[in-house]
Amino acid sequence: MSNRRDLTLVQMNDSHGYIAPHPELFWHGRHPTFRKVGGFARVAGALEAIRRERSGKVLAFDCGDTVHGTYPAVSTEGQALIPLLNQIGFDAMTAHWEFAYGPKRFQTIARQLNYPVLAINCYDDATGERVFDPYIIREANGIRVGIIGIAATIVDKVMPPHFSEGLHFTLGNRELPGFVTELREKEKVDLVIVLSHLGFPQEVKLAREVSGIDVLLSGHTHNRLFRPIRINNTIIIQSGCHASFLGRLDVSVESGRVADYRHHLIVLGDSVQPNEDVAESVKETLAPERERLGEVVGYTETDLHRYTALEATMDNLLLDALVKTTGATIAFSNGWRYGAPIPAGPITQNDLYNIIPVNPPVSTCQLTGDELWHMMEENLERTFSADPYQQMGGFVKRCAGLNLYFKLENPAGQRIQELFVGGKRVRPDAVYNAAFVTRQGVPAKYGSDRREHPMRAIDALTDYLGNTGGKPVSAALRNTVVAV
Repeated sequence: MSNRRDLTLVQMNDSHGYIAPHPELFWHGRHPTFRKVGGFARVAGALEAIRRERSGKVLAFDCGDTVHGTYPAVSTEGQALIPLLNQIGFDAMTAHWEFAYGPKRFQTIARQLNYPVLAINCYDDATGERVFDPYIIREANGIRVGIIGIAATIVDKVMPPHFSEGLHFTLGNRELPGFVTELREKEKVDLVIVLSHLGFPQEVKLAREVSGIDVLLSGHTHNRLFRPIRINNTIIIQSGCHASFLGRLDVSVESGRVADYRHHLIVLGDSVQPNEDVAESVKETLAPERERLGEVVGYTETDLHRYTALEATMDNLLLDALVKTTGATIAFSNGWRYGAPIPAGPITQNDLYNIIPVNPPVSTCQLTGDELWHMMEENLERTFSADPYQQMGGFVKRCAGLNLYFKLENPAGQRIQELFVGGKRVRPDAVYNAAFVTRQGVPAKYGSDRREHPMRAIDALTDYLGNTGGKPVSAALRNTVVAV
């Protein structure tokens, strides 16, 4: 007689505070198209339907980047999202941008959630103890499931210092084998699941190194995996971003292993019935600022998004505003992945907060040509390192006023072939006036005469859009960074 039992796993990752439906990009041949999808009411509705269909056989997880990324999230330091997340009711989560409000604030958030935050790799500097539980055990349909969490390792390495004050993070690769063994041999689980926010390349390497993981729910890199991959008998899925998608993985478990599985990447579009209670809660959450955030501040003739790795139209708009505001020769912003697309047409105040929700000060500094060269080599290595464990960024740093040509396949420090500013080859001893936002735009070790200006990023964007005489702006791709 077979002892095979079924279980359904549901994943959300990198929702970035998108509690309401919003435009999302879908590739169609050569061109992007945009549809309004997503929002927490549809997340809750889809999950509710799955739970109804698979009564007692469902576990749902959030891989993090959840309580940061939009105005409601950032303006309340995540508080506005807590009731909504508790209504949805995940079984566990791990984290990354959750640390943006500081570790103490995130621990307060974690205590208010009705499910645990898990991380085997986040440690208190003073005590050496883990800040969060490393794993939990859940049972569904007679299957004993061990769930391990791994937070983003980059929190204390490339993120602003206040994210990790008093904490340090490892990759988790050294700790993970011991916990897998503990769950298998001591806790006698039937299934081991890892919730990770390391990023898909790192997680593939991790799965190759560590045996005994049945399912790895991946986050951070915003991959839409329409088909799962299997590495070293570990099934890996990742499910897009912006609460536009859910990943569903139906597994059949027999004798402590996955005997069969089916996967579906669910697009949270019009066909998904929203949960009415969550929809009402979202409406109440957005109501106080709805009118102000809905104000149209300008127009774009370019579709604005961040779905291209070397240069992005959304950041071109931001950089154009920085150059206009400061008179700088070159400008930089971080290679963020998050930020829902803005189709050609009106731009609202809410769209500006989606572009840069932290609204940092506009800054300037003086960069030598040598510093510029080394800064960009470092950024290319952190993005494209041959060793996935050394990849520590989002996309390539966004740039204006320069043209960089590089060999992706070259080793670290040897990728740049040509670098121009204003159409002229960069000289090592030349000095360039650079504008940027956040320390990630120009890391603190580069540049001199660093200044924070009174104007903030959203003010710069608002002024830039308001001084076009009502004409739409263009932020088309300009070949600032080109792989050759």
